[in-house]
Amino acid sequence: MFVGHYGVSFAARSVEKTIPLWVLFLAVQLLDVFWSLFVLLGVEKVRIVPGITASNPLDLYYMPYTHSLVGALLWSLGAYVAYRLIRRFGASHRAALLVAVAVFSHWVLDLVVHRPDLPLYDDTLKVGLGLWNHRAVAFLLEVAVLFGGMFLYLRSTTATAALGRYGMPVFGVVMLIVQAVVFFGPPPPSATAAPIEALAFYVVFAAVARWLERRRV
Repeated sequence: MFVGHYGVSFAARSVEKTIPLWVLFLAVQLLDVFWSLFVLLGVEKVRIVPGITASNPLDLYYMPYTHSLVGALLWSLGAYVAYRLIRRFGASHRAALLVAVAVFSHWVLDLVVHRPDLPLYDDTLKVGLGLWNHRAVAFLLEVAVLFGGMFLYLRSTTATAALGRYGMPVFGVVMLIVQAVVFFGPPPPSATAAPIEALAFYVVFAAVARWLERRRV
């Protein structure tokens, strides 16, 4: 899953207004942020195998540190501790717990769409329900989760300008266009390009979320 993860960001922000939306945007992709960095550093491995699933050509054959169940739990715990320590945000237990849940939600949603490449621990006992093999259904799930969360966010906040009213829905459509390119477009040119492109999207999407959130209260 890609843009569907951001639905969790919007939903979490709707119930805890002290957490900046951009923080939640990074939280739900934290596992992939470190996956990208670890792939670039040679710690985790990926290769391009067109057709390995109907939706995604990435063979994610070694990622025990970021996408194992144990790893995801540890990253979530780390996010909880880190957020509690950031006094500038005045982080409460509730807020830090929601950030941790946002981090762990990545693994849960990935479990639905991935082929069996998510290890329970280390690099063993790999699981995945394989929805990526049903491209149309996987895409509709991305739409439902993204806009379901966005609906909760928009209902819980108020626009202070026209950009605040229309900006988020337009942003959602743009994210879906990116998702469509990922699903239906050509594969990444190389195994190195894939994590670089991913990191770029994570940073840009978080920055746009921060910019648009300032137009809502």
